[in-house]
Amino acid sequence: MPAKFDLPYNPENPLYKLTDEQLEELGKEFDELHDEIFNSLGDSDARYIRNMITFQRRLIAASRGVLLFSRFKPAWVVGTAGLSLAKILENMEIGHNVMHGQWDWMNDPNIHSSTWDWDTASPAAAWKHSHNYVHHTFTNVIGKDKDVGYEIMRIDPRQPWKPSFLLQPFYNLLLMAFFEWGVAVHDLDFSAVNKGQKSRKQFNDEAKSIGIKGLRQIVKDYLVYPGLSAAASGPTHAKAGFKSAFWADFTANIVRNVWSNAIIFCGHFPDQTFVFTEDEVENETRGGWYVRQLIGAANIDGGPTFHILSGNLSYQVEHHLYPDMPSSRYQQIAPRVREICERYNLPYNTGPMRKQWGGVQRTILRLAFPGGQRRRKGVPYVEPAEVKAERIQQAERVPAFP
Repeated sequence: MPAKFDLPYNPENPLYKLTDEQLEELGKEFDELHDEIFNSLGDSDARYIRNMITFQRRLIAASRGVLLFSRFKPAWVVGTAGLSLAKILENMEIGHNVMHGQWDWMNDPNIHSSTWDWDTASPAAAWKHSHNYVHHTFTNVIGKDKDVGYEIMRIDPRQPWKPSFLLQPFYNLLLMAFFEWGVAVHDLDFSAVNKGQKSRKQFNDEAKSIGIKGLRQIVKDYLVYPGLSAAASGPTHAKAGFKSAFWADFTANIVRNVWSNAIIFCGHFPDQTFVFTEDEVENETRGGWYVRQLIGAANIDGGPTFHILSGNLSYQVEHHLYPDMPSSRYQQIAPRVREICERYNLPYNTGPMRKQWGGVQRTILRLAFPGGQRRRKGVPYVEPAEVKAERIQQAERVPAFP
């Protein structure tokens, strides 16, 4: 996109309907909610993440054990399903959130953003810079946030079209299947090198780090564990054991990649989300930053199990407001966030998975071609009558204390 735009970039942006006084008050309210939750963190929160890590490690150990006999189809199916689930939990609810610093308050050196590494191709340090700092600081700012279209896709009709975008539906499919590798390469930031913002030496050092981490992943998943399965199968069936375990790991990685891609894309690229220019955020206040996070993200409706499997990134709005807050608290604060949205006439973007994912794919397909029109964005949130009635009833059931 060009560096300059006519302002406002999107006249529908609710940010422009708020006064400076409202933005200041809104910023204070969101800061107070953050502090309130952090002052209440304790043993039950610590037990949650420790239990989650224990469950995930037992699940992956059991799945690997079953896959020692993966040449038998029932064992392959059970082991692959368990391994897929374990990788999803490790990537989404554990790795992503631990490396965000959500559990640093525990002062546990084994569950800390400075020491944790995860089961993907991206080195922890590179990911924390590109995601924790760049993406969460410059969320949806064109030219700053490298996650806006991942620099390879046209996701806004005001992006100038070029012929290479015709291929984006195809490399979108590749990105789904091999998402961990796309994220790893994305961290290198080729554009910064081309613009002279990153030295060739720094680029080479980062590429080397990704190469080492990626090689470790390949050796672990596609040589070591298939080799153990081959050994367990005995000399006669060693080849079959190796091949079946190899494809089990490959399948589990694809399942994890497709799932994490879907959750992340649904949280950032649905119709309701807004994008910004560098000029619009040049003198941004604290309240303005909160509004940008709020309207630059979207949630996905679902039940408790779905939220855990998504790493609670189904609460992408709450996550962008408070990336350092334990993910297990997002469901608790969501009603408070919605209430603030309603008072300030701000949208609260959410919808079912089929709607959010369908909208994302439609955008990627349509904007692969020239033209395209901006779709309607989120409207101010109004609490549905049935939700309000249920909330009032729940409040009335809470016993009063003198």
